[in-house]
Amino acid sequence: MLTTDFAAWARDLRAADVPPGVRDRVALRVADAVGLVAAAWSTPAGVAVRSLAAELGGAGGAQLLFDPAPPQPAAAAPAAGTLVDALDSDDTVPTSVIHPMSVLLPAALAVADGDRPGADLVTAVAAGDELLARLGAAAGRGLHARGFQATGIFGPLAAALVAGVLGGREPAVTASAMGLAGSMSGGLLEFLSDGTWSKRLHPGWAAHGGIVADGLAARGFPGPASVVEGRHGLFAAYLGTPAPDGIADGLGERWLSAEARVKLYPCAHVLHPFIDMALDLRGGLEAARVDRIVCEVAPWYVPIVCEPVAEKVAPTGEYQARASLPMAVALALVDGRVGVASFEPESTGRAEVRALAGQVEYRADPALTEGFGARMHVLAGGERFDGDPTRPVDEAAGVRRKFDENTGGAEALWEAARDLDRHPVADLW
Repeated sequence: MLTTDFAAWARDLRAADVPPGVRDRVALRVADAVGLVAAAWSTPAGVAVRSLAAELGGAGGAQLLFDPAPPQPAAAAPAAGTLVDALDSDDTVPTSVIHPMSVLLPAALAVADGDRPGADLVTAVAAGDELLARLGAAAGRGLHARGFQATGIFGPLAAALVAGVLGGREPAVTASAMGLAGSMSGGLLEFLSDGTWSKRLHPGWAAHGGIVADGLAARGFPGPASVVEGRHGLFAAYLGTPAPDGIADGLGERWLSAEARVKLYPCAHVLHPFIDMALDLRGGLEAARVDRIVCEVAPWYVPIVCEPVAEKVAPTGEYQARASLPMAVALALVDGRVGVASFEPESTGRAEVRALAGQVEYRADPALTEGFGARMHVLAGGERFDGDPTRPVDEAAGVRRKFDENTGGAEALWEAARDLDRHPVADLW
């Protein structure tokens, strides 16, 4: 059974078993997620989930980052997961569009004692990260095509795995917890229709489900170890196909989780290459001269960031704007930057931004299959300006700039999060 294989591997995984490059990227994404909690803390969504966590589980034993009154673990996890995801700026695995750290870090922090070495947390998160990467690679983008968000479908299993590792569970118990967590999977893409907030809840709810499943399994409440590949398992139920063979092949030798990417802008990850190209072109291009902007996209992007056209050109709220190709390109060209406040209504409602968004059109190209494939050219005053989708991006430097913007430059917090292998977990608090 896949859950048994993963549970046994993760139980025996040690810090030295995780390649240095993989650990470094996990630590970078942990630091990024910590900064996102700070950025979302006082947003309407952040206030709502923190208030609910306090009401449901006050005076508990799990630390919610930056909160002096710890709630219960099952209440802390959904609050933290929602905070990490609230600004749509958490990391992504391109093959499946799963957002790992908004599930894994909240689950780990909810069950980890403050005196615990940070290296233990990084190792457990690395195990959950690899599970999500492999399940996501097996599913591809099929879940999105059927209207589900992959983070909400596979996230509960990864949260149960992380909780089991940090709780010292036997593999059979963790496998049982993962089986229970499969019944807590869910997450619809219907938020795309009106820009409401259900997506923000998906990773936090996944972390919550994994922790509850772990607690039940530890008390003898069994779950089906065949939850992934069974005849009524996740692949059969959500995708209508059997789980492919070989998902766990080469565990510890090949790390698919190394493909995860951080977000440098608070919007759908497929928009980032277009923002990078627009920012790069802006130096030799005046927005007022633009006649037409043509973006070539992978077909699977279309229902997420391109259609319906009228809604994407003139989004009704910030969450719709975060999934709008015309708006992302227009903001980059007009402002020369895309930051935390860029997608708020007072920014996206400006006349020059709306006018430029109306000049953006898309063409679907089935050949754009690798990663977040993108091409763009701008026609202005009889000239054509082509974007360079291959321009390298310094992720580490970008995450540090983003963290400083999100936290006001909290140097000690950055050092603790970025180098968590050498700090106790409590240094994050």
